[in-house]
Amino acid sequence: MAKSFLLEVVVAKSFLLAGGGTAGHVNPLLATAAELTKRGHKVTVLGTAEGLEQDLVPRAGFPLLEVPRVPMPRRPSAGMLRFPGRWRAAVAAAKNAILSTQADAVVGFGGYVSTPAYVAARSLNVPIVVHEGNVRPGMANKLGARFTDRVAVTFADTPLRGATETGLPLRPEITALARTLADPATRDRARDAARASLGWPADAAVLLVTGGSQGAASVNAVVVDAVPTLLDHGIYVLHATGRGKDDEALRAHGDLPAKVRDRYSVHEYLHDMATALAAADAVVCRSGAGTVAETTAMGIPALYVPLPHGNGEQALNAAGAVAAGAAQLIDDSDLTPQMLVLAIEHMILDDGVAQSMRAAAQTVGIADGASRLADMIEEAAA
Repeated sequence: MAKSFLLEVVVAKSFLLAGGGTAGHVNPLLATAAELTKRGHKVTVLGTAEGLEQDLVPRAGFPLLEVPRVPMPRRPSAGMLRFPGRWRAAVAAAKNAILSTQADAVVGFGGYVSTPAYVAARSLNVPIVVHEGNVRPGMANKLGARFTDRVAVTFADTPLRGATETGLPLRPEITALARTLADPATRDRARDAARASLGWPADAAVLLVTGGSQGAASVNAVVVDAVPTLLDHGIYVLHATGRGKDDEALRAHGDLPAKVRDRYSVHEYLHDMATALAAADAVVCRSGAGTVAETTAMGIPALYVPLPHGNGEQALNAAGAVAAGAAQLIDDSDLTPQMLVLAIEHMILDDGVAQSMRAAAQTVGIADGASRLADMIEEAAA
């Protein structure tokens, strides 16, 4: 026992994980931090004073060091004149963080925090690991990938040099549930328990609709119009509208006949998403990297409705699952109640289609992304 304990002390490392701003950066960072901590390593997070990391990182129990948020000016302005000084301050803060934590490697997840972290690590000759969550990489990770040969990506077709597909690091409870649902011996029991917690029968055909914490107003509106038909056809609907976006859904719920009203469950936000996913036969959702990674890892057929604005990365994120036959994709502007009903009935009520889509999802889904990335990080620091 004593020999084993001493060995763990010798091999333990210190890692600085850089990322923040959005849940797309913070959630995989925290999943990776949890995996590294489980392996006996010390983890410190580098973030900004403005992003979600200010709340989520301390709540998860990890120390947070701050670096100034320095967006790159995209047009002539007073901000361009201030940029050089602010940039030097950000790199200096990142260097101090690396030195004070005695980091054996710096791991970047993209965003404003990662760029100065990559530059500081390179100047100090500290190993760098890059993780890119989306098919379309951001500017920070394009730079970071030039500094290292250890580049991890969620999706195989992400165009970064020398990238290795590790999948997205998922929260431990999501990874555990994905493994449960992948095993026929435990899948039915987990689904029965999840449906029972909703007050629904074990054999209920369940559709989960979610637009994330912010919701998706256009999707909500279509779902509200489609709910009566879905219920008439025996489908139960669990609808997470997003905070402040539940008015129309609650009105629709109240207008339903009493005999089917309990089959439509409306929530602003689902605090236990693992249970919701366990209950679901299919999902209607946006196609952010985290959503696609979780859905495919669990083998759940999906109807993706990408954000109608931005740089098109959400459609790219879903492309692999769609090509594999695990999902369908409908543009936001094309989505109608009739199209939604047709797609969902196809996915849920046609057993052959449902089984085929679940099997396809398991061919592209990766449940152990945090473990794969942690392996790469340990190798970098070896």
